[in-house]
Amino acid sequence: MSQINYRNVEVRQQEMIVLEEVDLKIQSGDFVYLIGKVGSGKSSLLKTMYGELDVHSGSAEVLGYDMAHIRRKQIPALRKRIGIVFQDFQLLTDRNVKENLDFVLKATGWSDKRERQFRIEEVLELVGMQTKGYKMPHELSGGEQQRIVIARAILNTPEIILADEPTGNLDPETGRQIVELLRKICAKGSTVIMTTHNLQLLEEFPGKVFRCENHRIMSGTMESQGKLEAPATEVKLEEPECSETQESLESPESQEESNESKESLAPEENTKETEDNNQ
Repeated sequence: MSQINYRNVEVRQQEMIVLEEVDLKIQSGDFVYLIGKVGSGKSSLLKTMYGELDVHSGSAEVLGYDMAHIRRKQIPALRKRIGIVFQDFQLLTDRNVKENLDFVLKATGWSDKRERQFRIEEVLELVGMQTKGYKMPHELSGGEQQRIVIARAILNTPEIILADEPTGNLDPETGRQIVELLRKICAKGSTVIMTTHNLQLLEEFPGKVFRCENHRIMSGTMESQGKLEAPATEVKLEEPECSETQESLESPESQEESNESKESLAPEENTKETEDNNQ
């Protein structure tokens, strides 16, 4: 079943063409990499998938929503079905881990306190952070903060997870652990689409590959030495889906410290509806 289906899509920012003639089909359960140079349109493409950036022309469907004509009032419902992972964490710096997660649940309609507490404990255990619930963001390493961001993204059991350079601010080993975690979540049923410039990850954790280049999206194949080649033909999705089972992750206690910690809103609040931004 196709969760994302783009046909001849054009994406613009301030009237400048970012991507054009985009044909893209992503199935349920896929693990997908978007690669390309800085400014090639990777992040812009992700933004069109959750309504942050308009589709200028063409046909674009995400989870049954027509993204070329989606109404503003429909966006919160769409985003409740999508988890978003940011490179720069965007955790609320004046709240501890559990309070960050509780904030999202309240904002997305969870009224029962016991149910919220249970769900928070559940996702923290899944990401290996069950002992960090009362820590403030600045007390966590970069890898630990990213785990919390992933926990936040999966609170509402999303059908799709969009991860924009989730390993960009992390050391190589911690980045590898984060991708392992995303693979584990993919194996549980969520489609994962992540942007990255780290081709080593593509070798170690195979998935479907798309490259943004010259305002186009091309499929890619990994050679044994980790170089990506883009065939001249149209996009084909032939890479295997996410593996069925992932091994348990190592304890995050060993991850290195990161100085990154920025205040933010949860993905559902980071919308065109400004009232959610100010909660």
